Amino acid sequence: MLRLAGARLLDERDLSEVLAVLAADPVASCMVAARVEAAGLDPWRLGGEVWAYDHRSLRGGRLDALCFAGPNLIPLRGNTAALRGFADRARRRGRMCSSLVGPAEQVLGLWEELSPDWGPAREVRADQPLMALGTGPSIPLDPLVRQVRPDELDRYLPAAIAMFIEEVGVDPCAEDGGASYRARVAELIAGGRAFARFEGGEVVFKAEIGAMSAQVGQIQGVWVRPDRRGRGIGAAGTAAVAERLVKGLGRTASLYVNSYNDVAKAAYRKIGFSQVGQYATVLF
Repeated sequence: MLRLAGARLLDERDLSEVLAVLAADPVASCMVAARVEAAGLDPWRLGGEVWAYDHRSLRGGRLDALCFAGPNLIPLRGNTAALRGFADRARRRGRMCSSLVGPAEQVLGLWEELSPDWGPAREVRADQPLMALGTGPSIPLDPLVRQVRPDELDRYLPAAIAMFIEEVGVDPCAEDGGASYRARVAELIAGGRAFARFEGGEVVFKAEIGAMSAQVGQIQGVWVRPDRRGRGIGAAGTAAVAERLVKGLGRTASLYVNSYNDVAKAAYRKIGFSQVGQYATVLF
């Protein structure tokens, strides 16, 4: 009997096929690959679900469409019919994500399907260059940027909160007094993935490796204290984090940036990053 076309939940039997799809575009897939490589496809361990869209009668063959549904909804590939199938499943599940993020064509296509039910969005960022660096940075590194120690959480957290408000437009402490966000930042620090330059006990530069797969590390949360901007601190600091990824951890360094942020784009290009794709984000 033929399987009806539609989005279906994947499980451990699909793991090798999913990993092959993720490996085919490691930079764009980093956020999902990092989770799947660590936890497999069991929803409880993964912290979300991975969906495919097909009409195959049997498992096996190529996955032409893939979507992760968790804290973020991340459609990685799929044509119009697939995105419609993902939207149908997302509606039935109910909105449990804080954003749609991923390759722009898929994100904007999925949002077109979902917006009548889930809209309006708080913000749609339709053009976010996805950039990557596979070799050492082209500029000198900031020697004062280092991994943040667990005992420095209380000094690091105000900068992380300031970055989040500036970048996302909401206060991460608004809902639960900041307990969830504090736990997330503490987890990044404990994993050696938070970096900062301290001056006088205060953070003047920060960045994190938010997701790290076997091939790629995605830099996020780049922030410079407002009174220190325009002095090259952000570029040199980001170069130090990229160096750690490329030379220290054997990964490609990646990040994505809003198209309107010309200063950041210029800094990343100066470091040696080049655009390899286009992301989009829909914020709720």
